[in-house]
Amino acid sequence: MGDWDSTMLSGPEGEDWRVPVSELESRLERLAQSLRVAALPGALIQNPIDLYYFAGGRQDGSLFVPAEGSEVDGPVFFVRRSLKRASFEAGGDNAPFQLEPFPRLREFADVLKARGASGAPGLQFGELPSSFAQRFSSALSSLGECKDVTGIIHRLREVKSPWEQEQMAYGAEVQYRMFEAVSQLGSEGVSELDLVAAAEAISRSEGFGGQVQMRRFPLECNRGVIVSGRAGGIPSFFDSAVGGSGPHPLAGMGSGFNKIKPHEPVLVDLVHVHRGYVVDMTRMFSLGSLSQEWHQRLEDMIAVKDTVVGVLDEGGLCSQAWQEGQALAHELGYEEHLMGMKPDQSKFLGHSVGLQLDESPVVAAGFDRPLPVGGTMAIEPKLVYTEGSIGSEDTWIRDEEGMRPVTADGAWPWLTEW
Repeated sequence: MGDWDSTMLSGPEGEDWRVPVSELESRLERLAQSLRVAALPGALIQNPIDLYYFAGGRQDGSLFVPAEGSEVDGPVFFVRRSLKRASFEAGGDNAPFQLEPFPRLREFADVLKARGASGAPGLQFGELPSSFAQRFSSALSSLGECKDVTGIIHRLREVKSPWEQEQMAYGAEVQYRMFEAVSQLGSEGVSELDLVAAAEAISRSEGFGGQVQMRRFPLECNRGVIVSGRAGGIPSFFDSAVGGSGPHPLAGMGSGFNKIKPHEPVLVDLVHVHRGYVVDMTRMFSLGSLSQEWHQRLEDMIAVKDTVVGVLDEGGLCSQAWQEGQALAHELGYEEHLMGMKPDQSKFLGHSVGLQLDESPVVAAGFDRPLPVGGTMAIEPKLVYTEGSIGSEDTWIRDEEGMRPVTADGAWPWLTEW
């Protein structure tokens, strides 16, 4: 193996930022149990986000996890590169699985058979490129047909452990300082990108890795969506209420070169990612006062937010929260502007967050189940007009007592005047 120094893999001031081995053990056990319940012999984890979740890092490889009760001797991570780093990130000698170099693909089925595998492991068909998944499905065909395990893994990740909740709570503290940076910089003539840069500086200094992970293709998101005035009415490719101009067509969402002007709504939607975990929050700013009409719109969206939170707090279905929130918005006269303007309206009022920005469940039609205890969700009713956009957003967690905010909630004003 190479002679590079694994002690360099640390957080600030040498902190150990690896996922605790106890977390990995618990996740692998839950996956093995879920595979047994689904009558699947095992799973092959290959999506980078899920490799981080189950193996502690996103090295290039395939983590084989047998079902509970299988004759296979525990999980094994077959690594292409870097084996040494994969071992370190999984806990070194305490890693809850074996680590092996990845064999030749044509030999992979025989390697699994030698370990006791009697059936084909499930693949993440919902996450992997088709050609990649088909190569593995073909290579493992002597073991049988590979089933899809995408849904099983998504469900497991919906419930956040106390450790995961701690990461999000810390991320919310960093995010609060990002909003403080925006608050300090705002003035006439400052561009949206200038404001984003100020927030980004805080986030980067605290360890943001440069990417917001997405589940839905095309897997892209601009985490700093600061839009001022009429730019807040521009739609984008992204399925969200607020698009924004972006700096150029290839980056055609979020903040652009538009400058702050007096008495216009400035919507600030910022994401911070701490050790992989997303927190999402939106607040309104303005240079000087906004009209009473804008104030009323914001007040009404806070009422919609309270309605959604109230349904979820009582264990109601996510689809019910959507129906009641949408009904209130329509009753208040916002049918043409809720979550965008026709024909570019988004059909949700909240999305779960975790290692990805767009996790499940969603406050939308068809999600006929509650947010699980331990589930974390960004709730974001917004209105869009040609002259701008307005709304609120906080990340929430549902615990045994109901819904509680992870991000600032009332601790940061809904509207800040520069």
